[in-house]
Amino acid sequence: MGAVTALGGAAALVTGVFAGVVVDRFDRRRLLVGCDLARLLLYASIPLAWLAGPQVWLLYLVLPLASAFGMVFRVAHVTVVPSLVPAEEITRANSRLFAASSTAYLVGPALAGLLSGRFGPTAAIALDAATFAVSAAVLLLLRLRPTGASGRPEAGTRPMDVLLAGARFIARHPVLRPLTVLLTVLSSLTFGLTDVVIYRLKHDLGQSDGTVGYVLAVGIVGTLVGSVAAARLRRRYGFAPTWTGAWALCGVAMAGIGLAGRVPLVAAAATAVLGCTAVAGIVSMSLRQEVTPAPLLGRVTSAFWTLHSALTPLGAAALTTAAAGYGSAATLIGAGVLCTATAATALCTALFRTSAEADHVPDALPGRGEVGAA
Repeated sequence: MGAVTALGGAAALVTGVFAGVVVDRFDRRRLLVGCDLARLLLYASIPLAWLAGPQVWLLYLVLPLASAFGMVFRVAHVTVVPSLVPAEEITRANSRLFAASSTAYLVGPALAGLLSGRFGPTAAIALDAATFAVSAAVLLLLRLRPTGASGRPEAGTRPMDVLLAGARFIARHPVLRPLTVLLTVLSSLTFGLTDVVIYRLKHDLGQSDGTVGYVLAVGIVGTLVGSVAAARLRRRYGFAPTWTGAWALCGVAMAGIGLAGRVPLVAAAATAVLGCTAVAGIVSMSLRQEVTPAPLLGRVTSAFWTLHSALTPLGAAALTTAAAGYGSAATLIGAGVLCTATAATALCTALFRTSAEADHVPDALPGRGEVGAA
C-alpha cells in the first residue's frame, strides 16, 4: 500500500503544476462536477471489480487517477469561492468550508473503519464513491457570479507564459511574494510534525497506539476551533497580525509538545498547533482570493501550493532525522523556536505595510497578457 500511496502523491504533485491552467481555461463549476463524477466512477470500479475477487492491480490505476482529479478539484474549489460570496465574506466562507472538511476528516475515517469491520473494505469504498455523487449533485445547484475577463489566452501567447503567469504574479505582488517565502520555510518546519509527535508519545512517553490515536483525534478539535475563529480574528486584528500571530503561537505550541511530559499536555499543545495552522491557512487563502484577478486565480493557487510545498519533504526528513538523533524534545523545541522566529520576520515585510483600518492589501496589477494567458 505504500507504493500506491506514493503513486497517488506523485500524481497529485504533477497535476498540481498544470491544474491552474485547466481551472482558468474551463468553466469552473462544470470542472468541479466533472472531477466528482470521474472520482465516482473510479472508486465505484473497485467494489464492482472485487465481486470477481481481489483485484489489487486496479488500485495502482485508480488511486493515482483519483488523486489527479482530486488536485484539480482542490484548485477549482478555491477559485469559485469569490464567485459565491461578496469580498468581505470570503474569509467567513472559507472558515465554514474548512470546518466542514475538518469534520469530515474526523468522522470519515471512523465511519469507514466501522463499515470495513462489519461489511469489508469494499463497502467503505462504495460509500466513499457515493459521496462524490452527492457532491456533484450539490454543485449542479450552484450559481456563480460572472468573473468578468475571459480566461482564454490572447493570440500569440506562448504556452510557457500561460503556465508561469501565476508564479510571476506572486513574484510581483508586494504581499504574496514574502508570504510565499515565509510559508515555504514554515511548511518545512511543520510538515513532519505528526511523525515526531507519534515518536514522542510512543518512544519517550511509552504510550500505546490507542493513546496516540486519541491524541491525534483530539487535535482535530483544534482545527475546528481555529476554523470558527479565523474570520473573527481577521476582522478584529487584520490579516498581518492574525497570520503572523497564528504562526508565532504555533511555534510556542510546538515547543510546548517537546516540554510536556504528560499525555494531556501533549494533546493540548498539539490541539493548539492545529488550531493556529487552521487560522493561518484560512486567512492566507482568503487573501489570495481577494487580491488575485479571477482569470488568474487557478494558476496563482497552483503556483502558491507548488512553491510553498517545494521544501516540505526535505523539512519532514530533517525533522524526523533530528528526532532520532537528538531526541524528540530537543527537536520540537528547536523547530518551535525557528517557527516563531520565522513568523516574526514578517514584521519586516510588506505584510505590515497595509492599512490596519481597512485591512487593505495593495494589488499588483498583472502585466499585459497575464490575465488572459490561460
